[in-house]
Amino acid sequence: MIRIGIIGGAGYTAGELLRLLVNHPQVQIAFVHSTSHAGDRLAQVHAGLEGDTELRFCDTYDLGAIDALFLCSAHGESRRWLEANEVPADVKLIDLAQDFRDESCGFVYGLPELQRDRIRTAARVANPGCFATAIQLALLPAAAAGLLRDEVHVTAVTGSTGAGVKPSATTHFSWRASNLSVYKAFTHQHLAEIGRNLRRLQPAFEQAVNFVPMRGDFTRGILASVYTACELDETAARRLYDDFYRTAAFTHVVDSVNLKQVVNTNKALLSVGVHAGKLHVVSAIDNLLKGASGQAVQNMNLMFHLTETEGLHLKASAF
Repeated sequence: MIRIGIIGGAGYTAGELLRLLVNHPQVQIAFVHSTSHAGDRLAQVHAGLEGDTELRFCDTYDLGAIDALFLCSAHGESRRWLEANEVPADVKLIDLAQDFRDESCGFVYGLPELQRDRIRTAARVANPGCFATAIQLALLPAAAAGLLRDEVHVTAVTGSTGAGVKPSATTHFSWRASNLSVYKAFTHQHLAEIGRNLRRLQPAFEQAVNFVPMRGDFTRGILASVYTACELDETAARRLYDDFYRTAAFTHVVDSVNLKQVVNTNKALLSVGVHAGKLHVVSAIDNLLKGASGQAVQNMNLMFHLTETEGLHLKASAF
């Protein structure tokens, strides 16, 4: 059994991670750390765990008693935590914040469709961002074929859970319900990792990725519409994407995409079309699973040489 510790156990991503790990056949949870909830049962904070575990949050922990550690605190906190704590060399780290997505401090960027083999041998993995996952999956095959020669245009809408568990002026129910809004247009923080990784596959790519994120009137999921100029016809483009993702465990090319196909799963679904010289890819993921905790478990499976899909056989909500 893989002994697991979690730092920052009270947020949405930690709750999803716990939901997966308590049912993972190869995992034993050693501790879940939260200074604000120390002593409370996990199910008092993550109500969906009621009946699944009697574990309680702790404010102390033994890093020598685990095999892997998930860092689930807010962005910026992972780097500070790592600077303040000595992690045994044999403990594998998976960070769900954005602190190490530039592959600093020995971390490997954890998008399996991009670098599965490096993840398998990594001691430290930086989990990708949710928007970054959806957008990169829509573009990786084109970049690998050297086809990104013009600006890329992206409009993507995300559910309210993407903003975290603490309510704010733009996440509470009365504002979000029956509403739609644009935020961080052309400046979203995930653009940096998207650009870095597209250039891994197509080093000469220097065009802009024009990204307009939107807040949606729903709780979870991301739907991204991505297009750019392309010389392929639709048959060739579909074949390119089919071939690129043929061995991917969770990413599938399909005829049409909607959110209900992916919510509550670790899947990424892509539809591929070409219209008047423009490649158009629609990408859909669950922001809390393939965009966060599900992908973190997928990375853990790879790091410990388990079947990649272990503990991630989840059914879409659908209705």
